[in-house]
Amino acid sequence: MAVYKEEKTNTWRVIYRYTDWTGERKQSQKRGFRTKRDAQAWEREQLNKLSSDLDMTFKSFVEHYKEDMQVRIKENTWETKEHIIRTKLIPYFGKLKMCNITAQQIITWQNELINYKDENGNSYSPVYLKTIHNQLSAIFNHATKYYNLRENPCKKAGSMGKKKNREMLFWTKDEYLKFADVMMDKPISYYAFEMLYWTGIREGELLALSPNDFDFEKRTVTINKSYQRLNGKDLITTPKTEKSNRTITIPKFLAEEIQDYLGVLYGVGEDERMFTVTKSYLHREMDRGAKEAGVKRIRIHDIRHSHVSHLIDLGFSATAIADRVGHESIDITYNYAHLFPSKQTEMADKLDMERGN
Repeated sequence: MAVYKEEKTNTWRVIYRYTDWTGERKQSQKRGFRTKRDAQAWEREQLNKLSSDLDMTFKSFVEHYKEDMQVRIKENTWETKEHIIRTKLIPYFGKLKMCNITAQQIITWQNELINYKDENGNSYSPVYLKTIHNQLSAIFNHATKYYNLRENPCKKAGSMGKKKNREMLFWTKDEYLKFADVMMDKPISYYAFEMLYWTGIREGELLALSPNDFDFEKRTVTINKSYQRLNGKDLITTPKTEKSNRTITIPKFLAEEIQDYLGVLYGVGEDERMFTVTKSYLHREMDRGAKEAGVKRIRIHDIRHSHVSHLIDLGFSATAIADRVGHESIDITYNYAHLFPSKQTEMADKLDMERGN
């Protein structure tokens, strides 16, 4: 590398040569540095990056992390990661050397986030705090696994927040039927919520559905894609997990309803989206319907919880339910046990009856 002063602009320029991953020799440059010191500092940082020397800054290492990880994960997943990195990690750790970041610095950063309040006095949720910390730890894990960082300082510092934000909410069947009744004034909303409640599919899976996903003779719907809207563009991706690829048998009444719905759609191709609304539309309809029906407002995702709780109430096994809703692990299905506190009393009553006999 070399640093030169450009007399016309009174700024400094860095020219550097490097060998890329294919072994080819290349040359690049950067202009516009106000001082020679700034140019030399940038030059040193590029040398560290090219040699993967962890004397580089956190911000520079993130560029390595991005190159290594971005192509391996879904676009929407990377968008979430990148937002956290850009807004919560780089402002604090960006200029620090990777090899010098300590557990104490991480604890100080954690405390700032835990104590943060916005202009309305709201703080970050425990789940969001946990998510932020996990992203920082993932970057250091990547550095230790692939770039010979001695240890992950996040492990010494300990975590923050918690995995679960709050107890899952759900509707009983009666609550859902009250809600569905007021949705009937808008067919697209009614049929969308019918699919969500009676199949337990995810919101993104619903919005990606096309007519050719249905086999009405067999009364099945195949889930093999998901809808996202990123940077103002509609995006169809693979489902959340491998287990999410599944074929669900639907009730006869629901098959007939969806056939009726498709019958009034005009100009929709077999492989085109049949619910051409957004997630924000469904959220607004949830607000409207819950208010008009006089039922508690739950999240769209809680309709999935409602489907699972209904199946448990009907006596189906955790294994069968996990297959239907596409849980990656049966342990996820067992997390729904707390939705039924009344079952404990019912169990105790039955044990009393058995003891009496």
